[in-house]
Amino acid sequence: MFKNVILLNGPSSSGKSTLAGVLRSTLEMQGRGPWVIVSIDDFLEMTPDEPIYEDDVFAASGEMCRAARRALCSAETVIIDHVVTSERIFAQLMHELYGFTVLTVHLSYPPEVLRQREQRRSSRCPGSAEASCAYLFPQDGYDLTVDTNTLSPEACARLIAEKLFSSRPE
Repeated sequence: MFKNVILLNGPSSSGKSTLAGVLRSTLEMQGRGPWVIVSIDDFLEMTPDEPIYEDDVFAASGEMCRAARRALCSAETVIIDHVVTSERIFAQLMHELYGFTVLTVHLSYPPEVLRQREQRRSSRCPGSAEASCAYLFPQDGYDLTVDTNTLSPEACARLIAEKLFSSRPE
């Protein structure tokens, strides 16, 4: 069975978790799967009172990668929902996922709208969306970029599915 990893990388509050769920549903409706979502949020303790540092994300990201590899034993594809904020974290992901096809998807979102969305969320430290936008790694070179501000999650999911299966060996 062909194994895929879809890495959704974008700043905090850019809609990664929503898109991951819609993408899984879209792929299942196409009769493809099974699909598993692995989110960095499940490996980090986030509070509105405390910032998250790169070292914390690096440690959690390693755990998340190992969970993704375990999930690939039973799933056709793992959708990773992540905020990669350094070259070190990105290299760790690529090392841990070596041997699997990784489709990198950048979620773009205007910083001023991210700030507004962050304010409506109670689980994030103020400024984390803007900081993650500034430190997002890589800044370019993705297989696909989707604008989650102007496109619906459904439209983004369709674009990702098209990209995934147009570049996939059968």
